[in-house]
Amino acid sequence: MATPVRDHFTGKVVIVTGAGSGIGRATAHAFAHAGAHVLGVGRRRDALNATAAAHPAIATHSADLRDPRVPQAIIDTATDRWGRVDVLVNNAGATRVMPLSDTTAEGIADLFALNVTAPSLLAHAALPHLRHTTGSIINISSTYGHRPLPGAAHYAASKAALEQLTRSWAVELAADGIRVNALAPGPTESEALSAAGLPTSMVDQIKEQETNRIPLGRRGEPEEIAPWILRLADPATTWLTGQVLTLDGGLELT
Repeated sequence: MATPVRDHFTGKVVIVTGAGSGIGRATAHAFAHAGAHVLGVGRRRDALNATAAAHPAIATHSADLRDPRVPQAIIDTATDRWGRVDVLVNNAGATRVMPLSDTTAEGIADLFALNVTAPSLLAHAALPHLRHTTGSIINISSTYGHRPLPGAAHYAASKAALEQLTRSWAVELAADGIRVNALAPGPTESEALSAAGLPTSMVDQIKEQETNRIPLGRRGEPEEIAPWILRLADPATTWLTGQVLTLDGGLELT
């Protein structure tokens, strides 16, 4: 009989970015309940404090991941506190509605800074520690990382880049025993659309349109996503690397 996932994370150290809400918060809680020490990272200190209040095993680090100095500081915070890093969950990301007619260099750079550059620099900073622990990297993509998203093509492109990084890193780091996988959620209840600066009426319209396209007839909940992140990161999942698991209520099939 397989050992419960909870036992596999006892004493492990997990870094979760974007931990202040949504999938990141649910993931931080899930790892903590599974026995891990968790460093939740995000920009909003009050939101991180709310995440940490749910479990004593969650510590926080407030920072803007778009600052290239921040990734190393995050890894240093985790290793100074616990002496190791076992799992890196690159969850933080930005959503932006940006039709081609409205595309700007600043808009592209801002998206890629958070969605592509920050996960890359975090993985780079964590790499020596992941080699030591034979750890795991989980990148959070989107179903739109591998399907068109008219009006937000650069967001989709940034997630496509993250999926390609996942595959390439998986091959590159296999000799070190480091597994790299990605989870691609479909439309999930979070603050992402509001954080993108969209008015409430547009957010409601987008949610309704998405729901109508999903075969299971509803948007996902963060608590439905988090267990699959744990499964991908589970040390007992020994022969899975370079994969992108889509979890979207069947949206990918339509």
